[in-house]
Amino acid sequence: MSADATTLAPLVLSDRINSMQESQTIAMAKKARALAAEGFDVINLSFGEPDFQTPQYIKDAAKEALDQGYTLYTPVPGYLELRQAICDKLQRENNLSYKPENVVVSTGAKQALVNVVMSLVNPGDEVIVFAPYWVSYEEMVKLAEGVPVPLVGSLENDFKVTAAELEAAITPRTRLIMYSSPCNPTGSVFSREELGAIAEVVARNPHVHVLADEIYEYINFVGEHVSIAQFDEIKDRVITVNGFSKGYAMTGWRVGYLVARKEIASACEKIQSQITSGTCSIAQRASLAALQGGRSSADEMVTAYHRRRDLVLELAKDIPGFRTPTPSGAFYVFPDVSGCFGKSTPEGQTISSAADLAMYLLNDAHVAAVDGGAFGAPACIRFSTAAADDKLREAFQRIKNSVSKLA
Repeated sequence: MSADATTLAPLVLSDRINSMQESQTIAMAKKARALAAEGFDVINLSFGEPDFQTPQYIKDAAKEALDQGYTLYTPVPGYLELRQAICDKLQRENNLSYKPENVVVSTGAKQALVNVVMSLVNPGDEVIVFAPYWVSYEEMVKLAEGVPVPLVGSLENDFKVTAAELEAAITPRTRLIMYSSPCNPTGSVFSREELGAIAEVVARNPHVHVLADEIYEYINFVGEHVSIAQFDEIKDRVITVNGFSKGYAMTGWRVGYLVARKEIASACEKIQSQITSGTCSIAQRASLAALQGGRSSADEMVTAYHRRRDLVLELAKDIPGFRTPTPSGAFYVFPDVSGCFGKSTPEGQTISSAADLAMYLLNDAHVAAVDGGAFGAPACIRFSTAAADDKLREAFQRIKNSVSKLA
């Protein structure tokens, strides 16, 4: 039989992969690249990636690491020197006392989050996810055969869940709470008072753990960043995740970390040992240099992000049908666009959802963004402000022009 006549057997993929959704940020980025490949001038505001280069001193440390022979396997939880530097950072900046045995360095903060979920969640366990949430949280819970329970914060409260709302949502099956502050996608930042009230609720429910995603910690426009692990009564049930991608513009280096009580850290190390083992040696040495170099480069980037946020808020305020809250951190704006629903495009298509509007803006304005349904907020759209000022001005002028065509 010739090769051309060979018939492939039917392929049966696992239920696990068939039930999993692709990351919508990555999916929209693919569509934007495809349109750009056709010759269109697409402005991509869909990705959560700094538009800055990694600071030079961090690059230099990576080159030096190569010359010094850091090319072998690394310990699964990370180099001891890096874990100690993370502990020093947490003590200095977050008033948190940990030892290196409490730290697991991972291939990006995303892996750290998965490690925790897989270590704590059994089939049927409920995981309360503060919504709007980062797109991957729900899929991580499903991968562990848990039950995601989105808990939506109101726009009037800057999308933040209150302690009372949390207490009403907890059941005997609740195992874990997941949230981010500053938040992706809303940019909301929980205050000390708000987290203190949430900590009191958690303290009354000893079967519940908290997974705090603090990857946007440095990109904060309101001053104080508060880690919920600072509240002693629940510290042993808090797992804090952070990394280097956002604050140090190191997205491609793929280094994150988690800190937790020893038993949880050991469980996460055990999972990581069977999936990826230790994180890249060169990237770890670069991350050590990042911590040793302080926050000055991060603070310079935050100044730019703050300016861009204000620029975009000014540009967005006159777009019909948009209600755009003021984010307190991160580098996104997350307008409620439900005022556009029910209107029609010049081609006669009805805008029935944020997903429809996002696709209309991609095809008509050639601006890529991610619809809020992916984040548990189907009335909203996320626009990244991690782009040059002139790109942002052009993008939001195009958006305004396209939205104005709706009737």
